[in-house]
Amino acid sequence: MSDRAPPVTIDTARRALAARFAGAGLDSPELDARLLVGAALSLDLTGLVSHGQRQLTADEAARIERLAQRRLGGEPVARILGAKEFWGLPLRLSAETLVPRPDTETVVELALEALGSDRRNRRLCIADLGTGSGAILLALLSELPNAIGIGTDLSLDALLTARDNAVRLGLADRADFVACSYASALSGWFDLIVSNPPYIRAGDIAGLAIEVRAHDPLRALDGGVDGLDAYRALIPQAAGLLRPGGALVVEVGQGQSGDVEGLMTKAGLQVDFPATRADLAGIPRAVIGRKKP
Repeated sequence: MSDRAPPVTIDTARRALAARFAGAGLDSPELDARLLVGAALSLDLTGLVSHGQRQLTADEAARIERLAQRRLGGEPVARILGAKEFWGLPLRLSAETLVPRPDTETVVELALEALGSDRRNRRLCIADLGTGSGAILLALLSELPNAIGIGTDLSLDALLTARDNAVRLGLADRADFVACSYASALSGWFDLIVSNPPYIRAGDIAGLAIEVRAHDPLRALDGGVDGLDAYRALIPQAAGLLRPGGALVVEVGQGQSGDVEGLMTKAGLQVDFPATRADLAGIPRAVIGRKKP
């Protein structure tokens, strides 16, 4: 009788990994397993299906296991892969950038709505304060063929990542990137300013999911004692740079929309009604203020 283990196919390995992830309580075990097995074998979904009955080599099995251990240790799939899709755009990540989340697409939606139905034909100037991977800015530029934009960030690593994403998406000729705190180095007039600033209360960070607290950059999470430090800095800066009629759209945390509306009003911006846009969970996630015409 042979003691050799039975051969393992790609499909068997994927199913077994999904079962391990499910047993560990991960939110999307099937998807995570498919993405990681595909990454380990350099196969897309079509390849996984068409080669599903092929036997794994020992080296391939070891590559899959290394990725599995990282995921079981709490590292997000996007961090493992080094990339994440946002607004249909494939974006590369780095250690100094947040993983773009679907909730943030609410900012893009509200910003596009604020620009009006003729937005694709208008020559617009946009700023994204704390751009990270460039997700919001590049999503907007992809929808606005006559717009130009500037992304700012304190992290040079983040800015290099954003620039790389702009180049790969064919948007580099309309996007510039500047190292500064929010809008502190900007001048001129902007039709639209957007931001997804740090808004987690400092005391709440330890209670976040391990995927966030251990793998997202702290500087992009920590909003100070009440979570509003970034808004106190960026809203007055933005108000001074908006053209008359221009809009500021920011992402906010749960329960922060009223406070942020108050800061916008204090800075002289008009708070639109409705001033917020909710995410898929029904949480007010984006807040808009306008410069008085």
